[in-house]
Amino acid sequence: MDYKKFLYEQKKRDKVLKSKATKVIIKEIRFGPNTDEHDYEFKKKHAVKFLSEGAKLKAYVFFKGRSIIYKDQGQILLLRLAQELEEYGKVEQMPKLEGKRMIMFIAPKK
Repeated sequence: MDYKKFLYEQKKRDKVLKSKATKVIIKEIRFGPNTDEHDYEFKKKHAVKFLSEGAKLKAYVFFKGRSIIYKDQGQILLLRLAQELEEYGKVEQMPKLEGKRMIMFIAPKK
């Protein structure tokens, strides 16, 4: 068998496999530790839309300056979001503090 022909066939196979692979889309939603009720509902509506479209959701609370003292409020906010989005997706990673951000991932239900 010719080596060039072998390489050509291999590239063809790789291209077919790559086209069949699913691409994971991650959408982000940012909250503050003292996010108001209306803003929360507005962002939750976007989260529902993202999850129903099949995208993963990365929700995070960003602590600016001295607001890091409100870690518990940020965690409560994310857990509340997870509870209200339970019918649209499941929590992939519980809220975890990384630097000045508390991050949580939610994967859509099939």
